[in-house]
Amino acid sequence: MLDMEQARFNMIEQQIRPCDVLEGRILELLKYVRREHFVPETLREMSFMDMEVPLGYGATMWQPKLEARAVQELHLSRSDKVLEVGSGSGYLTALLSVLAGHVTSVEIVPELSAMAAQHLLPYHRNNITLEIGDAARGWGNGACYDVIVLTGSTPVLPAAFQDSLNVGGRMFAIVGDAPAMEAKLITRVATDSYESVNIMEACVAPLQNALQPERFVF
Repeated sequence: MLDMEQARFNMIEQQIRPCDVLEGRILELLKYVRREHFVPETLREMSFMDMEVPLGYGATMWQPKLEARAVQELHLSRSDKVLEVGSGSGYLTALLSVLAGHVTSVEIVPELSAMAAQHLLPYHRNNITLEIGDAARGWGNGACYDVIVLTGSTPVLPAAFQDSLNVGGRMFAIVGDAPAMEAKLITRVATDSYESVNIMEACVAPLQNALQPERFVF
C-alpha cells in the first residue's frame, strides 16, 4: 500500500525543490491540493512519480515539477483572471484556482471536462468556469486575461493569446516541435511590447489543432 504522505513529501523534496520551486506558498499548495485525487484510479500509484500520467483521449497530466514550476513562475494573485487551455484532469485548474481570482478552463474533449468537474467537486471552488471547446488558437472573443496557461505544446504560438493578455499579464506556454521545446513565460509589459523568458526545457504533447508553422514542401 502506497504511503501517500511519504510519497508526496518525497515528490516535493526530490522533484519539486530541485526544479527551483522554492516559494513557500507553492510548496504548501502541493500539500493542500491532493494530486492523487486527480489521477485515474487505476494509476493512483503513479500520482507522485516524475513522469506524465495518461488520462485517456490522448491527454496526459504534466510531470509534477512542470506543474509546480508553471504555477510559481506565474506569480498569481487574488485579482488575477486566468485562462487555462486544456483542463485535463483538473489538477492544474485546482492549483491555479487557490491562488487566483477566477479560472476559465477550456477543454476540447467533453469527457475530460466532465472528469475535471468530478475531481474538482470536493474542493468546492466557486471561482472556476469549465468550458468545452477548441481554444488552441485563442478563446473568449476578445476577452482579456491576466494569466494564460497552455497545457499542451504549440509549434507556433498564436498571436491571439498575446493579444488576450492585459498589460502586466503573464502567459506560460511550451513552444516548439518535439524533441526541442521550451517552456516560456511571456509578459505583456506594454500595449505593444512583450518580454519572453525561457524557463526550462519541456516536451509535452501538442494541443489538438495547434497552430503549425508553414512547412516547406518540395
